[in-house]
Amino acid sequence: MPAPKKGLLLVNLGTPDAPETGPVRRYLREFLNDPRVLDIHPVGRWALLNLIILPTRPAKSAEAYRKVWMKEGSPLLVHSRALTAEVASRLAGQYEVELAMRYGNPSLPDAVKALKARGVSEFVVLPLYPHAAASSSSSSLARVYEVLSEAWDVAPVRAVPAFFDHPGFLEAFAEVARPVIAELRADHVLMSYHGLPERHMRKSDPSGRHCLASASCCDVLTDVNRNCYRAQCFATSRGLAERLGLAPEGYTVSFQSRLGRTPWVKPYTDFVLPELAKKGVRRLAVMCPAFVADCLETLEEVGIRAREQFLESGGEALTLVPSLNAHPAWVDAVVRLVHEADGTASAATSSPPAAAAPRAPSPAR
Repeated sequence: MPAPKKGLLLVNLGTPDAPETGPVRRYLREFLNDPRVLDIHPVGRWALLNLIILPTRPAKSAEAYRKVWMKEGSPLLVHSRALTAEVASRLAGQYEVELAMRYGNPSLPDAVKALKARGVSEFVVLPLYPHAAASSSSSSLARVYEVLSEAWDVAPVRAVPAFFDHPGFLEAFAEVARPVIAELRADHVLMSYHGLPERHMRKSDPSGRHCLASASCCDVLTDVNRNCYRAQCFATSRGLAERLGLAPEGYTVSFQSRLGRTPWVKPYTDFVLPELAKKGVRRLAVMCPAFVADCLETLEEVGIRAREQFLESGGEALTLVPSLNAHPAWVDAVVRLVHEADGTASAATSSPPAAAAPRAPSPAR
C-alpha cells in the first residue's frame, strides 16, 4: 500500500481583503463574532459588536491599514505567502503546503479543499502564533478540526504546539534583531507582545489560584502556568535577551493592542514608552515577538504610532525590528518544527542551540 500523502497547513489570524471600510467591517465581524475572542454572553457580544464596534471601528481601522498596505496587498498576507512558498520549496516531495487564515481569505475550508484535491490524506497544522492563547491558536485549531470533521472519513491530523521557547524560533528572531539593534546603537530594547484580557489568563490556570496572583507569577515556567500566555511571553523575552546579550536592565516587556475597558495583561506598551523616555532611554529598538509576520500591529501600531509617542515623550529614535516574515532562519525553524511534530526529525534537521552572545554592557542612561 502506498504511503499516505501529507499536507502542511500554515495558519495565521487573518486580514481584510482591502484597506476599505466594507472589507474591514466584514473581517471584524467574523473575527469578533468568535466566542473565543469575545468570550462574553452571546447577547452581549452581539450588542457590543453591532451597536458599538462595527458602526465606528471599521473606518478607523481601514485608515490605519492604508498607511501600511503594500502594492501586493496586506503585509500579513504578503509575508505569509512568501513564507509558504519558501517552506513548500524546502518540503517538496514530503508535504503539500497551503496557507490559510482563521478569519478572511484564504479561508481554512478552501485551503483544506485544495490539499485534499492534491491527494492529501494526513495533515500537519502549524498555527503561526508562538504563544498559546484561546483566541488565536486554540481558535484556529478548533476551526481546523471542525472543517476536517465535515468529511465522512476524518483525516489524521497533528498540531505543532506553541513554539515560544523553541531554539529555532528564538535564534531566528535574534538573528533578525541583532543587526538592527547594532545599527541603531540602541540603549534599550522593548519587547512588545499582543495583549489579552486578564480573564483569558485566568481561564488557562488549572489551579484557579496562581494566575496574576503576584508580581512574580510569570517569572518561571511551571506545570501550573505552562499554558499561560503571559508566562510564555516572558519566557520568550528571557530566551531572546540571552541570545542578544541583553542585561536584565537592558530590556523591558510590555503588551499592546488592548481593546475595551476590562483589564488586560500589563504593563501596557503605551504606558511604558513615556516611562522609558523619562528614565533617559533615547534610542529604543522594539521587537514584537508575538508576530511572525509584519502586520497592522507591528507596522502601524508600533512603527508609526508608538514611534510618534516615544519621540513626543523625549526619545530620539524608535526603530521597529522587522518580524520573521520569510527570513531564511525562520524558514529553517518552520521546517524543523514540522518534522519534530510529525516525528520525522533527524540529526540533519535538528541543530544544537546556539551559544549565547556575549553579554552587552548595561545601557547608557
